[in-house]
Amino acid sequence: MAPLATVILPVFLVVGVGYLARWRGWMTDSGIDGLMKFAQDIAIPLLLFRAIATLDLGRDFDGPLLLSFYCGALAGFLAGLTGARLLFRRDWEESVAIGFIGLFSNTLLLGLPITERAYGADALTSNYAIIALHAPFCYALGITAMEIARAGGTSARALPGKALRAILSNALVLGIGAGFLVNLAGIALPAVLTDAVDLLVRAGLPAALFGLGGVLHRYRPEGDMRVILYVCAISLLLHPAITLGLGRVMGLSNEALRSAVITGAMAPGVNAYLFANLYGVAKRVAASAVLIGTGLTMLSATVWLSVLP
Repeated sequence: MAPLATVILPVFLVVGVGYLARWRGWMTDSGIDGLMKFAQDIAIPLLLFRAIATLDLGRDFDGPLLLSFYCGALAGFLAGLTGARLLFRRDWEESVAIGFIGLFSNTLLLGLPITERAYGADALTSNYAIIALHAPFCYALGITAMEIARAGGTSARALPGKALRAILSNALVLGIGAGFLVNLAGIALPAVLTDAVDLLVRAGLPAALFGLGGVLHRYRPEGDMRVILYVCAISLLLHPAITLGLGRVMGLSNEALRSAVITGAMAPGVNAYLFANLYGVAKRVAASAVLIGTGLTMLSATVWLSVLP
């Protein structure tokens, strides 16, 4: 438990400072919104760009590994969406955003360090394979579903183009696409450019976490605790359980199975809030699910680590 606490508590502290800054009036709501816009539209897209541009795309892209993880992720999305719609009577747009919470695990901020602490740095190869496809898969699915929910009177013929335009105009997806382009084309970026990008990248996750704390002051989980706990259970229990079952059926190695299950068992990532904020729906649920789910990860990750070989 102590190693997990040292990984997770710093996240809480950054979020807590953001909450304190808004609560004490050191920052305004507009200041918090501006910080989140910086993180969402500039810093985190650049982080994704740099990660994918420098990744070895041909290394350990194991089909069964990816299938077991992403089937679990898809199940989490569908469970979140249908539960929000049928159990909690949310409209379709909110239901899609809640489904996205069940879809998007915190693969980077929690998945990597917990896997490393449990199994060593050499165990991270499968984590990197999952992370390379994580944001493109999740955002393509989430944006497409949201555009369908928002379509209204849009004809079926016009819907694919509308969804594609929304996906391609998303800063996070653009960062991912640019990273793949640079990687596959073998483009060598000037050092002065990459150094500048890296300065912005280092600010991305701390800014998003600090801003999330400010957002939590505005969107307290009043009246939403049932749906918040429901979607946390999807992230912490359903996703890893499906990944574990499929991984065993498909004969994953112990190393790949550990990475897939631990990564799937992580709390909803900050991108769950960024997605909700992007569309202006279910922001209270998303922000609180990130915070509460991160705290519960200290318990659930310990259980999953004890179950894995």
